[in-house]
Amino acid sequence: MLKSDEMPAVGRDRIRLLEAVGRHGSITGGAKEVGLSYKAAWDALDAMANLFGKPLLASRTGGRAGGGTTLTPAGIRVVEAYHRLEAGLEQLFSSIEPSLAEAGIQPFHLVSGLLMKTSARNALRGTITNISSGTITSDVTVAVSDVATIHALVTNESVRELGLVPGREAIVLIKAPFVIVAPGETPPVVSAHNCVKGTVLRCETSTLNAEVVLDIGSDKTLVAVITAQSAEALKLEPGMTAHALFDAAHVLIATD
Repeated sequence: MLKSDEMPAVGRDRIRLLEAVGRHGSITGGAKEVGLSYKAAWDALDAMANLFGKPLLASRTGGRAGGGTTLTPAGIRVVEAYHRLEAGLEQLFSSIEPSLAEAGIQPFHLVSGLLMKTSARNALRGTITNISSGTITSDVTVAVSDVATIHALVTNESVRELGLVPGREAIVLIKAPFVIVAPGETPPVVSAHNCVKGTVLRCETSTLNAEVVLDIGSDKTLVAVITAQSAEALKLEPGMTAHALFDAAHVLIATD
């Protein structure tokens, strides 16, 4: 996928939409071909135009050929560039897959890890195990280790946009200052939806803050940034059992 820090990704589905609009000469026809509503198609096309900073579509009015919508030169170049990128990635994956397979690593995990930039200290890859949907939002459960699951509260539109389904891999993003640490074997009774049990690996304290790193299983860690005063009061030491607490609304989900 192509993406920026501020805008949604441009993936195969949106390129297919752009191509379909070009073939049909209308957004309505393109949306129908790829199975989107007119509004969803407009939103996707607007997002791409915002991402690239140039109009990808042009309206044609009247004339012998009638009205309609065509791809601008920039739109044509985006489609062409995406297909060249896909072809190049396929060649790249074919060349590096044998060596990575020996270590049990998926080639795309390497590429997405290199391309993804985020300010969130915690970026954990896992597998979606359940999605419970309400009227506006959904609770998405992601297993990030053999013993740890994380809940994310996202809009139903985001679930559809990202193609989230049980069994699909996803990356959960949590900013370290959103994570609260509670030492002890017994989970505390709190309103935070996420309560992840772990073992303190280290607690590094500065003048004002402390960074607490918890082992949450399967070679995964979760980082919390708390005040130095709190770290001292909690007497956090390596080997202690502790729970990481954070709200599901503070969890973001990303997909490859």
